[in-house]
Amino acid sequence: MKIAHISDLHFLSSHFVSEWGKRVIELINSLEPEILVITGDITEEGYQEEYEEAVVYLDKLEVKNKVVVPGNHDARNEGYKIFEEVFLTRFPKYEDTEVVIYGIDSSEPDIDDGHIGRENYDNIRKNLSVKEKVKILTMHHHLIPIPGTGRERHIPVDAGEVLNLCKELEINFVLSGHKHKPWVWKFESTYLITAGTATTRRLKAKGYPSFNILEIKENKFVIKEMNIINGKIRDMLIIKR
Repeated sequence: MKIAHISDLHFLSSHFVSEWGKRVIELINSLEPEILVITGDITEEGYQEEYEEAVVYLDKLEVKNKVVVPGNHDARNEGYKIFEEVFLTRFPKYEDTEVVIYGIDSSEPDIDDGHIGRENYDNIRKNLSVKEKVKILTMHHHLIPIPGTGRERHIPVDAGEVLNLCKELEINFVLSGHKHKPWVWKFESTYLITAGTATTRRLKAKGYPSFNILEIKENKFVIKEMNIINGKIRDMLIIKR
């Protein structure tokens, strides 16, 4: 199974590069992943016209199963209401015989800080307390600081409780975005995977636009990074099962 993970598109912002957006479509469609996970900041200010542009764009990604969660930019200006109209829920779930993916809205209206909330802990338990399946939790905000991204301010205020849930439920992967830099941390038995920005110039140092690929194989997991400019793939981590 192949899962493409993109994040931080920031539609209609001054940093958005349309040529990179077209390249993302070409690359993802050529990879033919079974699932596409989008970890937020699809829009820049949460405006109606930004969502309309984003929907047209996302429809060009030929992936049957899409799991989409909002980011802090999507929640601005009551954009979280439009998100629900467009994507039907801020807490999506996908499940098949091999994997279960549960999405959480970690944003709060008009602030950049993250928050999961006690009211959502039981839903995480309910949806990810499964046996013999790969378990993936996805959200916009990162649970652990990412090096090289400046002072840390936006980690969810209850990140410790969520990390404890990851340990308790033996969640395999947490997919996130927000920091515009691809990174992988291991916490207990959980791998925390952050995607870079796929389509904007808001890059770190000599970084490049990218998205991640998670391959679930019979005897291993492979985490890869796709360079959107040159199409090169870099192995980030190979994990034996």
